[in-house]
Amino acid sequence: MAIFITDDCINCGACEPECPNNAIYEAGEPWMLAGKTYEDSTSPGGFNREFYSDEFYYIVPDKCTECKTFHDEPQCAAVCPVDCCLPDELNVESDEKLIEKVDYLNKIDTDRLRN
Repeated sequence: MAIFITDDCINCGACEPECPNNAIYEAGEPWMLAGKTYEDSTSPGGFNREFYSDEFYYIVPDKCTECKTFHDEPQCAAVCPVDCCLPDELNVESDEKLIEKVDYLNKIDTDRLRN
């Protein structure tokens, strides 16, 4: 499942540089996937939960892999001083699906670098 940031976030920014998929964005910042910029919660993956926030950091579920293949645990949750990075029960995915997402995101990055 994806991780999400609760409204208890203090906007310290500790989580953002820890994310291996660049899935965490500062409040109000547009997010990117496959070279496209999105400025709201419109998600190409069709997730049901609105995740965009203009008040606190947020995580894009299409890009969150819970750090599978990178770390033993989600790094955002590991470094958060107020424990506001939690599993998103509305975006449950198996380990296999998360690893498929890692492969997809790596392919996007590789294709982008070739162009």
